[in-house]
Amino acid sequence: MNPLNHIAIIMDGNGRWGLKNRKSRNAGHKAGLKSVENIIKASIKKNIKFLTLYAFSTENWRRPKKEINYLFKLLENFLSKKTLQLHKQNIKLKIIGKKSFSTKLNKLLKFAEKKTSSNKKLQINLALNYGSKSELINAIKSLVKQKGKINEKNLTKYLETKDIPDPDILIRTGNTTRLSNFLLWQLAYSEIFFEKKLWPDFNQDDFNKIIQKYKFTKRNYGGV
Repeated sequence: MNPLNHIAIIMDGNGRWGLKNRKSRNAGHKAGLKSVENIIKASIKKNIKFLTLYAFSTENWRRPKKEINYLFKLLENFLSKKTLQLHKQNIKLKIIGKKSFSTKLNKLLKFAEKKTSSNKKLQINLALNYGSKSELINAIKSLVKQKGKINEKNLTKYLETKDIPDPDILIRTGNTTRLSNFLLWQLAYSEIFFEKKLWPDFNQDDFNKIIQKYKFTKRNYGGV
């Protein structure tokens, strides 16, 4: 049975769900936040130590400004209401990606990271304004600047996930089969599960079924 420490999720389909069910993409983003809370609960039940959620990519800035503003407002409200609750649950929050948002959101993100920094039950890595290609370029630049030897081990030290084990599983909802510039280095040997359901419809049963399937997947890492 395969050990399981880290699950990464591309939470795709919020906008489509909103248009289908409420005729509003923003309604889908709001519904998607409930799925986030459910999957956090399921991760704790399954004793998962790391959960990485792709919340906003560097490419998502191309979306309509009103939608972007709504997304960040949702995040501000979530952090304002839930940070202390996450802390009480012994959950650590880490942001990966460039923190270049409003003063209010930057302050909330900084507070949440600092407040929860010593927690051990579950680490949630929230990928915000994150793009894997930019991460790799920045890591290479830092390595060269430090005049380090260019190899896998040294490059990993300069990634935003440097103290985090690579994901065992990647889940992408929304019936889309691509990686979308997410953790390209870290996902090299992850088991990938593409889920047809839109993110707001993805539930704990779906999550648990994927985990069960993963546990009995033969993993060769290039061998036989």
